Amino acid sequence: MNFDVIVIGSGPGGYVTAIRASQLGLKTAIVEKESLGGVCLNWGCIPTKALLKSAQVFEYIQHAEDFGITVKDANADFKGIINRSRGVADGMSKGIEFLMKKNKIEVIDGFAKIKADKKIDVIDSDGKTAEYSANHIIIATGARSRELPNLPQDGEKIIGYRKAMTLPKAPKKMVVVGSGAIGVEFAYFYNSMGVDVTIVEYMPNIVPLEDIDISKQLGRTFKKAGINVMTNASVESVDTSGDGCKVLVKTKKGEETIDCDIVLSAVGIVANIEGIGLEEVGIATDKGRILVNDYYQTNIPGYYAIGDVLPTQALAHVASAEGITCVEKIAGHNPEKIDYNNIPGCTYCSPEIASVGYTEQAAKDAGYEVKVGKFPFSASGKASAAGHKDGFVKVIFDTKYGEWLGCHMIGYNVTEMIAEAVVGRKLETTGYEILKAVHPHPTMSEAVMEAVADAYDEVIHI
Repeated sequence: MNFDVIVIGSGPGGYVTAIRASQLGLKTAIVEKESLGGVCLNWGCIPTKALLKSAQVFEYIQHAEDFGITVKDANADFKGIINRSRGVADGMSKGIEFLMKKNKIEVIDGFAKIKADKKIDVIDSDGKTAEYSANHIIIATGARSRELPNLPQDGEKIIGYRKAMTLPKAPKKMVVVGSGAIGVEFAYFYNSMGVDVTIVEYMPNIVPLEDIDISKQLGRTFKKAGINVMTNASVESVDTSGDGCKVLVKTKKGEETIDCDIVLSAVGIVANIEGIGLEEVGIATDKGRILVNDYYQTNIPGYYAIGDVLPTQALAHVASAEGITCVEKIAGHNPEKIDYNNIPGCTYCSPEIASVGYTEQAAKDAGYEVKVGKFPFSASGKASAAGHKDGFVKVIFDTKYGEWLGCHMIGYNVTEMIAEAVVGRKLETTGYEILKAVHPHPTMSEAVMEAVADAYDEVIHI
């Protein structure tokens, strides 16, 4: 069978790419070896947010008296929480099935391997192979949990994120290795479920890619919640020979052993590029990622790649944007290249983290003279009324031109607020324009305006 476009992988990069290709009048097929929606929808973005929502609801109930409400004998049904998460994921996957049918996209079940001359072989669950061809083949095979040599995942005592979402019962003690988005989200969830959680982070601060002020705030909040945070630390080995795990951790003070039931490895991801035919076709890679141009074409004409297989940010919305840009270029349009310095990042622990653009230090390192403003949610009327006074909004501007260089938030629901900064930066909005754009009161979002006012020495409420 011949198509205009074949997309390999149906995650948020793949299925969005396929839909946009179909909208553009291209005969499209998508290949998926497991479940429509890929890791993000089935084992990542969506089910983890369902788990985190349950944790937040449980926290609300535990602090109901703070809101003048008495709740007795509230318990977290761990199995029920897991089942709800899986149900949310299953429902979303069925939604992708509907979208494929609606957009007349051929869904091919199986594992795809690319071949020369713009062809692929698809091996189904019975081991049968079928050949397909297309004018354009787009690789969107995503990534998986990275395994360290000294931290091999056995799926029982040393686990990755997939197993962490489906444990039969909550452990008593857990060590989380790595404090990126995956690590801190699961640390928050399991801590909320009553698990004794320790985070081990190799860098000096948790969430090390964030602005230093954000990292320090989350560290304080986590410690207050009872999470043991170990930075400048590394896991040397894990002994799983007994009933639990003995985790040998190296710190600046020396080595210490932590006893726990389960170790969650959250040390990043590895692109799924093995065994898919890259070498046979001659597609160039570097450091485990596929190399592409600004419109996602590889070095071999007719073959493209998007999403986590690239050396760009491994985020669902990045993969989707890359896929749309890729197929619009294929269809003869003239799409704008993606600005990777204006990609928002969101972390959904509690408090949430959202950021875009330069950190303060990165802006200074880039040679900018900066104006920095901060507004704490403790001074926000809406945050006080909602019972979420932890956190702040931090903004960074170029002193010379007023360019909005970066925005960093930590607090309740800030992942819903960061888009203002993304759009503002896209439109080359200055700090003065944000300051003079009237924000509604009382809202959490007015903290953005207040932070800008602080940067320009016009802040009212602090």
